[in-house]
Amino acid sequence: MSLLKRLEKGKHPEESAPEARSPRPEARSVRTTSASDPWREFKSTVHHEVIKALESAQLPSLTEENLRLVIEETLDGEAESKGLTIPRHDRQRLVQDLIDEILGFGPITPLINDQSINEIMVNGPRQVYVERQGKLEKTDVSFYDDAHVLHIIEKIVAPLGRRIDESQPMVDARLPDGSRVNAIIPPLALNGPTLTIRKFAKDPFKVDDLILFGTLTREMARFLEACVKARLNVIVSGGTGSGKTTTLGVLSAFIPEDERIITIEDAAELQLRQTHVVTLETRPANIEGKGTITIRDLVRNTLRMRPERIIVGEVRSGEALDMLQAMNTGHDGSLTTGHANSPRDMLARLETMVMMAGMELPMRAIREQIASAIDLIVQQSRLRDGSRRITHITEVLGMEGDVIVLQDIFRFEQTGIDNQGKVQGYYRATGIRPQFGDRLIAAGQELPQDLFAS
Repeated sequence: MSLLKRLEKGKHPEESAPEARSPRPEARSVRTTSASDPWREFKSTVHHEVIKALESAQLPSLTEENLRLVIEETLDGEAESKGLTIPRHDRQRLVQDLIDEILGFGPITPLINDQSINEIMVNGPRQVYVERQGKLEKTDVSFYDDAHVLHIIEKIVAPLGRRIDESQPMVDARLPDGSRVNAIIPPLALNGPTLTIRKFAKDPFKVDDLILFGTLTREMARFLEACVKARLNVIVSGGTGSGKTTTLGVLSAFIPEDERIITIEDAAELQLRQTHVVTLETRPANIEGKGTITIRDLVRNTLRMRPERIIVGEVRSGEALDMLQAMNTGHDGSLTTGHANSPRDMLARLETMVMMAGMELPMRAIREQIASAIDLIVQQSRLRDGSRRITHITEVLGMEGDVIVLQDIFRFEQTGIDNQGKVQGYYRATGIRPQFGDRLIAAGQELPQDLFAS
């Protein structure tokens, strides 16, 4: 009886060769899958035959173990028919490559499974970079050609009902584990199909992790915890890759368990531990260009859902106006992030985003909305050594004339760079007590007097 017949009947297959039944290692080394692969044509033939065998079979379920056995039987059969002798190491690699191609995402599967990697960047078939511990490094992974990269992109987006082609050459999506994916293909991407994956942490970072990484101090963490529990409106500001979403997730963990939280994101990645959480996600247009649901649409709808906390993954456009209005009309304790290089820049960005809402508001009215809505700006930066630091915790005081007044409560002072290229510096309190101190005390969040000592 053939292996496929035994699998169809649900019987356990006979014992196979030791190397075939060896367990999959937890972390495999990154390997090359280049156009010069001597087994490329043979692997393509085996892949084709395995797919045919699986389509003709009536398997109760396709597990990695079942697939491995089918691949091994097909591979050995094809090798025997062609008179090939495959070294054991190459055989194991071929089997694993085929498993990754069928069940996973091809050559980048080991990178996705590597927990030390934060981001994967595929710049066409020959260049694959990763970010590890804040540093970019080139891997030895590659694809066969543009068509191979495009096949993997389509494999990611197709289950989500998305498409990518010349008429729609850009797409945002996410992997089953929640990792964010952006893909862009020719004619827009001149290097070939380009894929960027922001990895999704299986175990969300806690505040102690950020303290350990040097992102902030314990005193700063205690202050931020008090601000969140006292229902202050906080915006986390920073550049791309500075760790804004991670910090937003950590701040969200301070929200009490008994509050109703509604999160709004382009691609859902916040992992809140509270039980009463409603997660909303935007929707792109369908093939006919209809059916778009934006963050602004979701923010408006959220106001009808009795939220106690609104968390917007990132404000980029006109939804900033709706978010500010929500903060000013009783929905305090809201959290969001935005792209900016300093707290003052964040205010300017908010002004621009409010104007993008299409409302003909005078600049002073916009600034008054911002000044009354936002209580605190947490500025985060990715420094030149790859480390991520909260460089400012800044209070929004209000208006003075036509200018929004800010004051720093905590700052990171950079003093230099050591011989290893590591940024040197220290955190310090400015010595200024926040004006919303009474609100903290009223909420039962009394802080020690020396917390703000410079």
